[in-house]
Amino acid sequence: MSVTIDYTKGFVEGSPLAEKVGTITGTTLDLTSGNVFSYTPTADTTFVFSNPPTTGTALGFTLVLTGLYISEGYDLATASYLQNFSVATQETVPQGIFFKPDGTKMYVIGRFGYDVNEYDLSTAWDVTSASYLQNFSVAAQEAFPTGIFFKPDGTKMYVIGLSGDDVNEYDLSTAWDITSASYLQNFSVAAQETNPQGIFFKPDGTKMYVIGTVGDDVNEYDLSTAWDVTSASYLQNFSVAAQEEFPTGIFFKPDGTKMYVIGVLGDDVNEYDLSTAWDVSSASYLQNFSVAAQEINPTGVFFKPDGTKMYVIGTAGDDVNEYSTGSAVDATFTYPASVEWPAGTPPTAPAGGETDILTFFTQDGGTTYYGRLIGDNFS
Repeated sequence: MSVTIDYTKGFVEGSPLAEKVGTITGTTLDLTSGNVFSYTPTADTTFVFSNPPTTGTALGFTLVLTGLYISEGYDLATASYLQNFSVATQETVPQGIFFKPDGTKMYVIGRFGYDVNEYDLSTAWDVTSASYLQNFSVAAQEAFPTGIFFKPDGTKMYVIGLSGDDVNEYDLSTAWDITSASYLQNFSVAAQETNPQGIFFKPDGTKMYVIGTVGDDVNEYDLSTAWDVTSASYLQNFSVAAQEEFPTGIFFKPDGTKMYVIGVLGDDVNEYDLSTAWDVSSASYLQNFSVAAQEINPTGVFFKPDGTKMYVIGTAGDDVNEYSTGSAVDATFTYPASVEWPAGTPPTAPAGGETDILTFFTQDGGTTYYGRLIGDNFS
């Protein structure tokens, strides 16, 4: 039977009922109060059906769920400045920044000390909770370090710089402890960039990206052996000159679908979409965010893995500036165990702005409900 869906009305197995708006108290649906319930949760929600009819009496009702417009992070349009942390006691010309994936350690590299400075964060991802721990000199390999990157498990560190125009690879015998680092080998990028500023690796170590101020572009390399820079081979590049003529830092979203470039001429972070993940030739400019109010000579950028925080370092303030870039809150809906679904699995929560219409039907006084999604994407 074909029916027209009107989500202001109640339904039982596709047949319209007379509308009566019901009452939701907290997350409890009072089934004596009506047959149409509307809700927009802000977090995980378990719905409770109360006051069902007596055994043997059929009852049907509709639950209209609307998803919030929730930012999932990595959106510069939502960025706002929060706070900062000075690194001037350790480094007065900071160039690059990196965080341990759980946010409990921060690393800053600079060309005044020619070293990597390691900080502990007592509150993960809160730069104001940082305390200096120790450092590691890279002067023997690079007299002008500009960028830093770590393998996700903390057992390798990579440093790029202007004096060698190369990427230096270090092994860490103790993960995330820079004092355990030992130099292993390097890879020259001079054929593509003679003023390299920033470096980034794909999470599996099979691609490397280098940005610099001579070419004003992002250079993409393939690594035939993951995390081994000597196995790198140049593939292609992407110019950022239209947005930034002195790029100093680069970062990618973990799935490779977004790229961020920071520079000292625009004093901003530029956001690009990649139609093909990790392929810089597929990048297109989307938007930018100015950091000039906090830093007029930004040199590095980093994001929290869920994209809800961004960090910018620079040589004007000699500090790390922390920004909010979204709220990664999931609105998830669950139901009583008595609900059975035709496919065996309840429908997923509606996306931001989307409305899902679900019907529920019981014939045994609420011992068992049958649930069905009869409409979605009513945005």
